[in-house]
Amino acid sequence: MGLATFVGGIHPYEGKELSENQPIEVLMPKGELVFPLSQHIGAPAKALVKKGDQVLAGQKIAEAGGFVSSPVLSSVSGTVKGIEKRRTAAGAMVDSIIVENDGQYTEIEGMGAERDPETMTKEEIIDAVREAGIVGLGGAGFPTQVKLSPKEPDKIDHVIINGAECEPYLTSDYRRMIEEPEKVIGGLKVILRLFDGAKGVIGIEDNKPEAIKKMTELVKDEPRIEVCPLKTKYPQGGERTLIYAVTGRKINSSMLPADVGCIVDNVDTAAAIYMAVCKSTPLMTKTVTVTGDAIANTKNFSVRLGTCYQELIDAAGGFKTEPEKVISGGPMMGQALFDLTIPVAKTSSSLTCLSHDAVAEMEPTACIRCGRCVQVCPGRVVPQKLYKTALRHDLDAFVKLNGMECCECGCCSYICPARKPLTQSFKEMRKAVAAARRK
Repeated sequence: MGLATFVGGIHPYEGKELSENQPIEVLMPKGELVFPLSQHIGAPAKALVKKGDQVLAGQKIAEAGGFVSSPVLSSVSGTVKGIEKRRTAAGAMVDSIIVENDGQYTEIEGMGAERDPETMTKEEIIDAVREAGIVGLGGAGFPTQVKLSPKEPDKIDHVIINGAECEPYLTSDYRRMIEEPEKVIGGLKVILRLFDGAKGVIGIEDNKPEAIKKMTELVKDEPRIEVCPLKTKYPQGGERTLIYAVTGRKINSSMLPADVGCIVDNVDTAAAIYMAVCKSTPLMTKTVTVTGDAIANTKNFSVRLGTCYQELIDAAGGFKTEPEKVISGGPMMGQALFDLTIPVAKTSSSLTCLSHDAVAEMEPTACIRCGRCVQVCPGRVVPQKLYKTALRHDLDAFVKLNGMECCECGCCSYICPARKPLTQSFKEMRKAVAAARRK
């Protein structure tokens, strides 16, 4: 029997070797810290502090702004300098709380206190996750307490931990599985406490044999947990593709994983759940890979949320050659940056620094109708036809051709010999359709 996988996908240059053997280093912030009120899908958080207030590490400085929202907690102790617009990795100017770090890292009372999830009710566990400010740390940023509260919890039979880390260059999840596997497994056990009829599956691509070996050994005596080796192929770590690879079940853009009996959480999210529930420690840090051929010393850092990206670059020795492109995230789904005064947020995963920007040099040519985009599309749509609707900005036609099933993975753009900006066009169209539906 072959490795678990999905239909479609591509095999881009992985780039993992640049940083996969770099242990996680703790990096303490130097300057002020910036906490955007929108670090998640849903309503922005609402500030609870004002200029001049003293705050502690672990203190809630903004409360959830709605059901689908998440609080923001300070990662340091210090003084609130103000609330002002600051730029995020997505390019938007977002209301943010600015905290001057006092360098003391004085924590709120009770942080680090041991708790046994076996003695906690399901409601207490979900409340602990909510109060810790945990969201999907793999990039989507969906508030975790909402994900752990499906309408029909009795129908959940799979809790899948996403250890695929299929995005090129990124190695932060891999290092987490190698260095702190107990936290990942501990977080999975906490989630399984919420779903009595579910089994836990840790999905890991087979380009990470050490992680597969370590995790398999640690769960060999856990009757409800197993490790599922996955075929190395992008985007194996996408929620839909991962669910299909592990269970054979299909979901579309109008469905949630819970609709097919699944809960999916990232490796880092599972570890954060363990820390919140078992160690009374809210989400204050993030593991971030600093990598690429333009960086002097590739690193994996554990950094405080709110730390400036420039501090990560400096701690990695700066640039050994002037980069043509710096990406927040990986080259397939990351955001290219034009400014490094961006704060580390809950969804930050990597800074990929490239000496050569191949995309900028691309000159689109006529489509030759080769069909490669169709072959690699995990959403099973026809990108060539969708592109025509995007050129006309025909939202109705885009929807009729199942354009909302695009997961924006970038496979079609990657494989297209005509160098058409397919994914970029679909991303804009999906935004336009979503905005039209809201109206």
